[in-house]
Amino acid sequence: MANRDLHFTRNIGIMAHIDAGKTTTSERILFYTGKTHKIGEVHDGQATMDWMVQEQERGITITSAATTCFWPYAGKQYHINLIDTPGHVDFTVEVERSLRVLDGTVATFDAVGKVQPQSETVWRQADKYGVPKIAYVNKMDRVGADFLGCCEDIALKLGATAVPISLPIGSEEDFQGIVDLISRKAIYYRDSDELVNYDVREVPEDMKEEVEHWREKLLEAAAESDEAFMEKYFSDPDSITEEEIIAALRAGTVSMAIVPATCGSSYKNKGVQFLLDAIVRYLPSPLDIPAVEAENTHNGRTEELPATAAGPFCALVFKIATDPYVGRLAYMRAYSGKLDSGSYVVNSRTGKKERVARLYQMHSNKQNPIDFVEAGDICAAVGFKDLRTGDTVCDESHHYALESMEFPDPVIGIAIEPKTQQDLDKLGVALGKLAEEDPTFTVKSDTETGQTIISGMGELHLDIIVDRLRREFGVEINQGAPQVNYKEAVTTSVQHRELFKKQTGGRGKFADIIVEIGPADAGVSGLQFESQVKGGNVPKEFIPAVQKGFESALVNGVLAGYEMQSLKVTLLDGSYHPVDSDQLSFELAARMAFRHACPKCHPVLLEPIMSLEVVTPDEYMGDIVGDLNRRRGQIVAMDSTANGARIIKAHVPLAEQFGYVTVLRTLSSGRATSTMSFDHYDEVPPALARDIVEKSGYRMPSDEE
Repeated sequence: MANRDLHFTRNIGIMAHIDAGKTTTSERILFYTGKTHKIGEVHDGQATMDWMVQEQERGITITSAATTCFWPYAGKQYHINLIDTPGHVDFTVEVERSLRVLDGTVATFDAVGKVQPQSETVWRQADKYGVPKIAYVNKMDRVGADFLGCCEDIALKLGATAVPISLPIGSEEDFQGIVDLISRKAIYYRDSDELVNYDVREVPEDMKEEVEHWREKLLEAAAESDEAFMEKYFSDPDSITEEEIIAALRAGTVSMAIVPATCGSSYKNKGVQFLLDAIVRYLPSPLDIPAVEAENTHNGRTEELPATAAGPFCALVFKIATDPYVGRLAYMRAYSGKLDSGSYVVNSRTGKKERVARLYQMHSNKQNPIDFVEAGDICAAVGFKDLRTGDTVCDESHHYALESMEFPDPVIGIAIEPKTQQDLDKLGVALGKLAEEDPTFTVKSDTETGQTIISGMGELHLDIIVDRLRREFGVEINQGAPQVNYKEAVTTSVQHRELFKKQTGGRGKFADIIVEIGPADAGVSGLQFESQVKGGNVPKEFIPAVQKGFESALVNGVLAGYEMQSLKVTLLDGSYHPVDSDQLSFELAARMAFRHACPKCHPVLLEPIMSLEVVTPDEYMGDIVGDLNRRRGQIVAMDSTANGARIIKAHVPLAEQFGYVTVLRTLSSGRATSTMSFDHYDEVPPALARDIVEKSGYRMPSDEE
């Protein structure tokens, strides 16, 4: 792998809602770039990018797969790092961490379903990380396909300026190809799986007027993104070259002012080569995006790291995967510098030096060894002992920390237990590896029942985890019913004095603290701690111990043992003993203060509220809304689609939603669909809270307490 010109590199992802054809499109890209010699189909379980057994059986993408391929364009060979991401909301972490390290993305839409709820979610994630997009409207061969309608939907629901760069020739079963609006040429596709399966012809007579109309709109959009182009467009439009149009559209795409839109049918091998051309034409190279900012951990200053091999090495680890043959693979995006296989790097989180044993270029679940990795590239490394998703690795002489990634908290848990003693030993190792791979999957032991509780983003998420335990790690388990991950919070403030005294002969224990405990400020999660101690009544060295005591106490709330979502603690005063006081005394005093004071702060139980979107034919609307009301749902909005279907948006407690998909099928004779994602935590109604607390073996505090 010689030094590359980064102008010819594209780090891109394919993102979309479920069943838009992301993986099918990825498979066609691999085929036409010569990476595979046979097209793998999702419905046959043969897709290269869906390599997990669970993915092949279910026909869905669960884990984001990375690969590298090459595409010739305008006499140059372009190097494309491609990541295929899942569409299901339970695996949103895979989309989040992929978009964090990508420079551009192909947003894929179903020509019939258009913009779906999950399309909005992934679009927002891409906006959050400032990732430029091109839109690919797939499945043009299906009944009801509407390319221009989909472009309108993108503008309406996503607030983006979708600019068609091609138009379909025919649609539904008569979909034959596309017209390139820039070159004014028609591309007709043959039904074959040859590498070159198309003919370029003149635009059909009956389309010429439409082509000119949309070409004019394309030029207007390009003019808005490029001032020099705008001048030429108004003064001498006939002299504008194709290269100038492409350059202006590229500038608009990179600045996220416009979204070029093309169409095709990946399954029928139509439109994919044009999409590849669009990827290299419009999506940015690592040099087109702003230099990444990193904190210099030596002096705390923020510095820009340009994408050049000459700078200090700095990379972000965005995914950890366990491979049965090579062990722990750390996927990383190099932002600056060069790293040789076998050399040492520093993990900025731990400050420890680690050796990179081997570097690989990834192709789905296969690895091709490489000698080094340079700025702008994506690779996988082996040899790290202590590494997590979101860690920064850098060279030994320059310590940098890139902005890490934030992941949502799990909202649903199940209790599991191994079937045999032999499985017990394997279970701990297996859960450790899975938790390392997936930051939205957590494992904890319930100290009272001795059960292991695994938590994730939804029922499907946990279903896949249990399946992987059985197949990949050979662990047979029994599982309980799904449980909601409740949280606790306090609603009022109270002042409390805690005196901790223990004399057992010899040196004793002594700590005395006066604290105010109450709700945290808006937007704060976890412990909000401040000290107002004057005159050294509590020595400075003991104050962190008080904070530590409260932090450790938050894990088990006073109502039903659930985690306390947030708490504000102000240390007002206290006293100490010159001999008997130590850090442990003050830590224990803080824990006891938490236990004694929180029940007086009117604690409440919080439950996860899900954002639900149901698309249904009009005749089932009443039944579905009635059912949501019974589930304590709050209807947020109702809308209609172009084809007469109704969209219901609601906030519904997760506790009421187990098995909802089955109920919805029954209510709508199988014709309604739903998507659900976590929205926020809200207070549980008092009567229900009492039941939940008592079932947990606790007692609800009375108003007098």
